[in-house]
Amino acid sequence: MVDPQELADRYSEVKGRVADAALRAGRDPDRTILVAVTKYAEPEDIRRLMEMGHADFGENRVQQLVQRAAMAKEWLERARVLEETRALREARVPARSSETDGGGGVATGPETTGELTPDQAIRWHMIGHLQRNKAKKVLPEIRLVHSVDSLRLAEELQSFLVNGEQQIDVLLQVNCSGEESKYGCHVPAAMPLAEQIDQMYSVRLRGVMTMAPYSDNPEDARPVFARCRELFDEIKKLGVGDGRFNLLSMGMSGDYEVAIEEGANVVRVGSAIFGQREVEGG
Repeated sequence: MVDPQELADRYSEVKGRVADAALRAGRDPDRTILVAVTKYAEPEDIRRLMEMGHADFGENRVQQLVQRAAMAKEWLERARVLEETRALREARVPARSSETDGGGGVATGPETTGELTPDQAIRWHMIGHLQRNKAKKVLPEIRLVHSVDSLRLAEELQSFLVNGEQQIDVLLQVNCSGEESKYGCHVPAAMPLAEQIDQMYSVRLRGVMTMAPYSDNPEDARPVFARCRELFDEIKKLGVGDGRFNLLSMGMSGDYEVAIEEGANVVRVGSAIFGQREVEGG
């Protein structure tokens, strides 16, 4: 578990860097989505980030996402019950005047800074490779799938939403680095695959995602991000998404600033927020 003050400082620093990078790129910082990757975070760290008002969280593995989404729901449900209890208590107890409350005016409820709010919205992102046989399990919990890299996976998602009443937003994962170890469709296959997914009613293609090769130098990622931005623009010109094709997910803890400069409006940051682990968390 990260020290609470250290977590707050890390989170504030990352948000500041995200905003600065957006400004350097000539874009509105408020239109960049920071996804906090919780792969190596402790549950209490996630709760504290929620208490700071953070809304977007990402997970690499289905089971862990389902478990953590359930915990977040439980925390928010407790916040709702607590708020209802406070409202009932305050409705039954008359407000004290300045004559009885020590001269401080009307008595108020407990300080709510650093608490969850009952109407708080939490959005979970599936950012890791999604196996087709696990897709059904995670669908009810997620707002956005970053890692659709084949027509078969898109069709599998579609098959669970056949009633037409539900839809799922997805990103097309493209292997812009050409690394064999990376998931994602090849660049030449991206445009026809995007057009095929766009024909589905329940699976809504919202944009593109890519991962750059790991490097100690963030600048090494710039050509990969630039190529992905070009591809994103090419697909958008086709009219894919009917105006909803507007998300470009690039950049992790080591290179998110470069990614934003190259056009990313979604970044996936783990260790820069939650601290370094034995394995990089995003």
